[in-house]
Amino acid sequence: MNEEENMLFPVGMENSLSTYREDFVRENLMSDSFLDFVEENTKPIDQLFAYYQCAIMEVETKFRVLDESLSVELERNPIESIKSRVKSVDSLLRKMRKKNVALNLAAIEENINDVAGVRVICSFPDDIYEIASAFLAQDDITLIARKDYIKDPKPSGYRSLHLIVEVPIFLKDEKRNMKVEVQFRTIAMDFWASLEHKLHYKHDLPPERAKALADELRDCAERIEELDLRMQAVRNECHE
Repeated sequence: MNEEENMLFPVGMENSLSTYREDFVRENLMSDSFLDFVEENTKPIDQLFAYYQCAIMEVETKFRVLDESLSVELERNPIESIKSRVKSVDSLLRKMRKKNVALNLAAIEENINDVAGVRVICSFPDDIYEIASAFLAQDDITLIARKDYIKDPKPSGYRSLHLIVEVPIFLKDEKRNMKVEVQFRTIAMDFWASLEHKLHYKHDLPPERAKALADELRDCAERIEELDLRMQAVRNECHE
């Protein structure tokens, strides 16, 4: 601390302010009444997130059963891997702010479709459509929305099949229908999307460099599509 700062904060005052802040936190933000308030108001969101996790478990189980049953017919497993996640609270709040969603649980369930997410990684493009078709044919799955970015890629080159579905979960005293976003990709599509996601959040790149990398990724996406189809053709010929 320089001499000018010493004139503003006499000797000992800085320590006093630090002690005051610590006492304030202990007496207010760490008080029993405040902690009870936090628990009372976070418990409903924790419960909702638990419901979404249950919905993910239901969907994952359906895909594991499909993978096992189709493996007999196809003589291979069409699903390479299954990934899942429930949105973090801060990510959810940012999306609510972006979409101007009211701050209540009913509004979250009504307006945010991707709180629960399942990603199914398949070996080949035609596996994606076969698995998706079998999944949607199940009588307890309700399709809410479908976006096919494989047949109609995003301008960036992004390719994936997106489904928003409703799946029932069975709780102690009730049945609830929960929304889950399901994404289907090939291994190559998933690898590309992971790299593109990192570039999207790389804010310290000069604009011209960011554009060059985006152009390069777009070209890679086209090559990946060609490679996926070529590999699928080789597989078909081997199978025949």
